[in-house]
Amino acid sequence: MITKITGQLVGLGEESLRLKVGPIEYEVLISEFTRRQLQQQIGQEINLHTIEYLEGNPAHGRLTPRLIGFLTEAEREFFELFCSVDGVGVKKALRAMVRPVQEVAVAIEEQQTKVLAGLPGIGMATAERIIAKLRRKVPKFALMVNRVQPHEQAVPADVVSQTYEILLGLGHSESDARRLLDRALQTGKKYQDVQELIQAIYQQTRPT
Repeated sequence: MITKITGQLVGLGEESLRLKVGPIEYEVLISEFTRRQLQQQIGQEINLHTIEYLEGNPAHGRLTPRLIGFLTEAEREFFELFCSVDGVGVKKALRAMVRPVQEVAVAIEEQQTKVLAGLPGIGMATAERIIAKLRRKVPKFALMVNRVQPHEQAVPADVVSQTYEILLGLGHSESDARRLLDRALQTGKKYQDVQELIQAIYQQTRPT
């Protein structure tokens, strides 16, 4: 089983990245939060803690090996815990991880059902199951210090995550919200709060 991989980040898509390790290039599935952390590290060497699993239906005789990548061991451990909840599979868990692990863990510990239900793909019923099963298992994750890359210091991670959720709430698709955020962040400007970042996004979309 592959549990850690180091290589050059050569490509970053909406749901996966491409990592070059010697003559081999791997596709690694990632969450939106992880993608956001890595968006300015194309061409650099990165380390990922990984989960390996088989995707597909054994009854149909075709199983595809997949890798999921995380920036820390704690994030990988939390993801496996999150997937243990009934009705939360790998794909749903990956889609839901738009916030730092610490924030999601705090929401579980403090039984913030509405916060959890607001995560992409997680409704009220699933949020209640997550809290019921994980509330006593997440305190150590709730105490985590968020991992911040040097390039992210100009824009706090929680500002980016909250802006992403606001864009979804305003009717933007997930891919459109990512595109708008990427465009604003690539300017290199400092945005210290959500309102400032939202204003910059919509200023860019105004016709000239």
